[in-house]
Order: sequence, then structure tokens, then C-alpha cells
Amino acid sequence: MTTHETEVKFHIKDLKKIETRLLALKAHLIQPRVHETNFRFDTPDNALRKNQRSLRLRQDDKARFTFKGPSFEKERGVVSREEIEFVVEDFDRARKFLEALGYQAMIFYEKFRAIYELNGLHIMLDELPYGTFIEIEGEDVEAIHSLVVQLELNWDAMIKAGYHALFDRIVVKYGFDRTKLSFEQLKDRHVDLADMQIIAAD
Repeated sequence: MTTHETEVKFHIKDLKKIETRLLALKAHLIQPRVHETNFRFDTPDNALRKNQRSLRLRQDDKARFTFKGPSFEKERGVVSREEIEFVVEDFDRARKFLEALGYQAMIFYEKFRAIYELNGLHIMLDELPYGTFIEIEGEDVEAIHSLVVQLELNWDAMIKAGYHALFDRIVVKYGFDRTKLSFEQLKDRHVDLADMQIIAAD
């Protein structure tokens, strides 16, 4: 299915408190907390990344192919981009399919994610190796803004970079391997999120 992914992202210090607020607003849990593994593919010369496009293979409760086009700003600074996503039957065979076409797995990243739904919006509660975040996705920017206000979040703390782009901001200082955004690599390592140039919204 081809859509436009329109979303906002915020760093959250207390994800449990946000979840409590969502339940008070009568949000429905549509995906319980699940572990995700993601591989981002590209050509050997990084042609997709150079053109602000991405090709991802994800495993959560299903295996999914996702293509994302260049991002652009809509109202209130909210970022949107073309997204084509569909479920595939077999994760390993899908990976071999991409490799047979000449694509290579350039980046691995993982997270835990739970998804709620409220008034046509999807709310993702994400746990990354370096911190916790919320993403709110929907077509109506004003509805997104209204929910941010209801959750008592600071709109000006919005993050416009993707999770791996944030990771890129700290790999040199902390000596991380940029191709592996994993819980294992960041285990027992404290990351100061100020080094990512972000602040908590709660």
C-alpha cells in the first residue's frame, strides 16, 4: 500500500507515564510490545541514501518490506514522506531476494515497540538502545498537535531526524559501530542524549 507517512517524534523520559495518559484518553492497544529487527538496504554506492530514499526489511510480528521517499515539511514543521509497505511471507527469503538484486544490508537496528490507536492516529511507544521515544502518526496535522497537547508534551522538542540519523550524531564520540544500532553494542554504556542535540518533551 502506498501512503504518505506523516508523523512527529519526541524523546520521552517516562514512557510509562505517557502510556497511562493514553489509556486515560481511551486509546486502544493494537500491537503489544514487540521486539523489532531492521535491516536497511542500499546499493554499494549508497544511491538510495544519497537521494534521501530508504529500503528496509523489518521483522516484528510479521516480515515487512518498506520503501520511503524524500521527506518534506507540512504544517507546523511536521515531516511527511512517501511510504510503500507490504508484508512478505519469509524474512530470510526476502533478504536473499534483495541481495540477488544487488542490494546490500548496510545498517542493522533494533527496538521494542508498542502501538496504540486513538481517533485515527497511531501512537508508537519505542524503546531504542539509547533511549525511549514516542511517535505519533496520522494524516491530520492538527489532530496530531491536539494529542501532543493532551499528552502534555513540549511541541518545540519535536525531533525531525530518524533513529539512525540520531545515532550517527554520537558514533564518533562514543566509538560505536554505526552499522549496528543494537542493544548489545550499547549495553552498559551511558549515552548523553544532549550529544544527539535533542531534549525530552515530557
